[in-house]
This record gives sequence, C-alpha cells and structure tokens, in this order.
Amino acid sequence: MNRSTRRRLTAAAMTVVAVATGTTACSSGSGSTSAKADGGAYTIWDPYPQFDKSSDWAKLLDDCGTKAGVKIKRTAFDTSDLSNKALLAAQQDNSADVLIVDNPVVSTLAEAGVLTTTDDNKLDTSKVDPNLLAAGQSGGKTYGTPVGANTLALYYNKEVLKEAGVDIGSVKDWKSLTAALAKVEKAGKKGITFSAIGTEEGSFQFLPWFWGSGAQLTDLDSAEAVSALSLWKGWLDKGYAPNSVLNNTQTTSWQEFASGDYAFAENGTWQLAGAKKAGFDYGVVPVPNATGGNAAAPTGGEFVTIPVQGDTGRYATSQKLVSCLTSSENLLVTDTTLSYVAPTSEVQDKQVAANAELKPWVDAVKAAKGRTSDDLGTKYPKISEQLWKAVQSALSGSKSPEDALATAQSAAK
Repeated sequence: MNRSTRRRLTAAAMTVVAVATGTTACSSGSGSTSAKADGGAYTIWDPYPQFDKSSDWAKLLDDCGTKAGVKIKRTAFDTSDLSNKALLAAQQDNSADVLIVDNPVVSTLAEAGVLTTTDDNKLDTSKVDPNLLAAGQSGGKTYGTPVGANTLALYYNKEVLKEAGVDIGSVKDWKSLTAALAKVEKAGKKGITFSAIGTEEGSFQFLPWFWGSGAQLTDLDSAEAVSALSLWKGWLDKGYAPNSVLNNTQTTSWQEFASGDYAFAENGTWQLAGAKKAGFDYGVVPVPNATGGNAAAPTGGEFVTIPVQGDTGRYATSQKLVSCLTSSENLLVTDTTLSYVAPTSEVQDKQVAANAELKPWVDAVKAAKGRTSDDLGTKYPKISEQLWKAVQSALSGSKSPEDALATAQSAAK
C-alpha cells in the first residue's frame, strides 16, 4: 500500500466516524484488530454482535465456509467500531477477507482504497435492485452487494384514525396527510411523532420529506427543500406534532407512538416486533410525496464487501463466500432474521408471500435511495450535518425554514 493510500486512509478515518449511523439497533461488541486467521482460515467481520456462535447467522457463515472449502473466523463489532477497525486493518495490510459494513460507509472505504470493485472480484450484482445497489457505488464503480435493506414508512394506529373519521386510503400526499392530522387533533388525539434530533437520525428521518418535495442534497436551500421543512414546522406550530421531536431519537419517538395516543409515527422496519406488542391494531403506509406517490426514503442496511488484500489469490474464495451469503436462498433466511427487506425482487416476492404485512415495506424499499447515492460519497456527512442543524433551527423557532436552509447550504459548500 503506497503513501498516498495511507494518507487517504488517515483522512477517511474521521469521515467514517461522522457517517456511521444508529439507524438500526445493535448491542456493543468487541473483537481483535487482527484480521488474518491462523491455519489458512478466512476472516469475516460483521456488525451483528447480537448474534452469538449458536445463532443461525453464525451457522450460515460456517456453512458457506464449508461449501467454499475453508474454515471461517468471524469477529462481530459495533457498527461504528467496525468501520474504524477496517480502516486500521487496511493501513496495516491486514484486512478481513469479507467485510460487512453499514451502507453509507462503503463510499468512504472505497475512496480510501480499502475495497475491491465488483469488476475486480467478479461478484454478480445483476439481480440487485439498482436503487439499493447505488448506495455501494462511487465514481461509476460498485464496491459490494447489499445483504438487505431497511427504510422508513408511516405506522398508523387504526383505532385513533377511526375515532377521528380518517380513512387511511385518503392519505395520498402532504395535503391529505395534514388534513388527517387536523381531524385527529380535533378529535382530541395526537397527530404524528418522529425524530428530528440533531444527529444523523434527524437527517435520516427528514430525508423522505426532503426528497419527497423534489429537493436534492446538493441544493439544500431550494424552494422544494424549504417546503419540506415548512411542512414539519407547520405541524409543530399547529400542535399536530409534539415539541419532543426536537430531542426524540427513533427509539423515544417509537415509545410515544406505542403509548397508543398518536395517529402516526415515522419509523422503520426494525420496529415491527415492537408494533406487534403494542396492544393495538396498526398499519403501515409509505411516506407520501408532496403531490402523491411514494417518497424516496433513505436505505439502511449493510453491504457485503471484499477488502483489498496483499495476497490477491484470496479473492476467488472470498467471492465464493460472498456469493453464498447473498444467494437467494440465504438472503430469505438472513433478511427475515434481521427484519430487512431483501435487495432483489425475487426474494422480496417470497418475503411477501410468507408475510403479507411486509408489502408496504417492500414498496417503501423499492422507492428508497441511499444517502450517498447521486455520487455524493464522502460529501454526504458534511451535508447531513448541516441539514440536521437546519431542521433543529427551524423547528426550535430560532430561524425561519428559509434562513435555516440558506445557512446550511452555505456551510455545506
């Protein structure tokens, strides 16, 4: 690895810390920073410390190793810890053979020279939905394949809507959604809860509305962007959304919805288990565009990648491991375990056939896009930070939506 690559790795370490997100819940994990295993084993690093050696996930890794004729040494890390360990290992020419990493980090690792391309490693990504694959693309090259995706949609409380006289079928755009919130508030119930906290979670939750307005992340102060932030601000001003959204994480926002008082909550697939335990009938619809149709919500989920190795002879076996892990049969099992929507239409159809409740989530994922898509790559963290600051400023009343986004655009440049 040459000096320029090492310099890129050092700079990239700071970006990885900024871009790593908490959009899915993971317990903390630990592992050795030495990627190479003894006895010719192949190393796999993943962000799933919640799965121990007895889990179906660990058994799948071992099974894929057996099929490839090698033993697997697996280490599980917390998401942000994994990204930094991957950069350190690359600096030492000691990368894992297979690295499973949060999708916004892929472009950062790729720019730092950590990852091989699918042209290099011969991974077949032809069945993957293009909008999901885009999260792992940078500079016209693809750096892995998604293991699955989660995203955001609107949960709704059927009883609250019934009492307010709202037909969920009438909620098709921002105007009709706001009208529904007005009816709910008039009926003495609470409207909608979400997370607008001053972190990546806040940007993550605002993006469906930002993109749903037609705005682009390269133009934060466009008229479309202002309309999206004005929508949220208007909901707070009218009491349709609580002031607590300013400090809400996606977890605390969900707890508000789970109380049974709210008509709507913006949240993700990872709350499905909690929804079933909430004690009331609920439904799910995609976040609507401003003028109708489904908004593009941001994708969460991981990519399976093959890091650069000094010994290029290892790539062929690594490719077999990744192909096994992301085969249609294994994706169905894995994505069910992770509460993910599969990255291919073939497996998505099987998921819906097995569980009809996943249909709105499949629709949402089909409309979704990666946060680093549009070739933003390592520019995204800075843009996102300015976006969540603008949301905080506008919702708190310290600036108008127009002024908050103008400040954000200036800083993002």
